[in-house]
Amino acid sequence: MSQTTLCPKFEKAMKLISQRWSGLIIYQLLFGPQRFCTIESSLPISGRLLSERLKDLEHEGIVKRDVYPETPVRIEYSLTDKGKALETVIGGIEKWSQEWVTLEG
Repeated sequence: MSQTTLCPKFEKAMKLISQRWSGLIIYQLLFGPQRFCTIESSLPISGRLLSERLKDLEHEGIVKRDVYPETPVRIEYSLTDKGKALETVIGGIEKWSQEWVTLEG
């Protein structure tokens, strides 16, 4: 059997999307810009971990953080063009899951 090697870019992309909660955060942000508390309340994730994942995604250029100089300060997270390009990938996974994944009761 011959051994194949993964494309390094594909491997990095899979690690990024499959990192715990990252895919679900991206999915949530596909609905539009959201504040931290909105994202946190939509996912069963701690604030500390959510903050960490958002920083990771921001560092990768998938999420952007907009700070509005209001009182109190308003911060919103949204997808960059790079993040929005994942819509077809996330949508494909969603479609596949609807057809093939069963929930055990």
